[in-house]
Amino acid sequence: MHKKRKCRCRALTQPLTGRWGSILLSSFWILAGLTSLPSAQARGQVPCKVDRARRAEAKREGKKLPVESEFVFEDQGSFGNYQIFAQGEDSKMFSAGVEYDRHSWGCLLKAKVDYVAEFLPFVLLDQSAVLNYYGVPYSVKKQHVPGIGITPVGFLLTWRDGRAIKPYLMAKGGFLLFSQKAESPNASYENISLRSEIGVQIRMSPRVDLRLGMGDYHFSNAFVVPSNPGLDVMSYMGGIAVHWKR
Repeated sequence: MHKKRKCRCRALTQPLTGRWGSILLSSFWILAGLTSLPSAQARGQVPCKVDRARRAEAKREGKKLPVESEFVFEDQGSFGNYQIFAQGEDSKMFSAGVEYDRHSWGCLLKAKVDYVAEFLPFVLLDQSAVLNYYGVPYSVKKQHVPGIGITPVGFLLTWRDGRAIKPYLMAKGGFLLFSQKAESPNASYENISLRSEIGVQIRMSPRVDLRLGMGDYHFSNAFVVPSNPGLDVMSYMGGIAVHWKR
């Protein structure tokens, strides 16, 4: 009996092995636990279903309710990079800015769906001081490359809306502009950025939340020039979300 049970467990966990497998499994169980916590209604935040019902009633009465929104003052850093969709190595990314979330898209999979846009006045790339055409570092010395970023399109799925602890899933895409060519002297100043994130938002007051997350940050130039090393980093994020007064 014990041998069969061990074989069955090994078969289930075989696809997720090593450090990244442990991280993914841990994230899954954390989110599963958070979604099963008892509710704690927030005064300044209305659950998606309640909000949708109110809007439907107001529409029948010929009224229009203002759309819920929030601003998130956030910063992001990285603690390692890997080569999945990019070739860059031994580099890190840091950024800070403001994100705007607007509840424009109703509900999906029992989650509130928001439109997301972002402006990053501070972006800092920590890369090797000497890089070849393909982005391979030739020196252990580092250089800092500043830049800015804008993200015009993205979405945010938030579960347990209106409660004290809310897991979320986010993806957004935009553009990064650096002061010099990034990850290769033959690459480009402009890059396309793609960011995915999973985390939790914790209520601090009726109108203020603490947001903590981690995910992947990717940028590359989409081969607008022949040299396109790009970069993929594992990133962490923290921010303060302020719900806009309705």
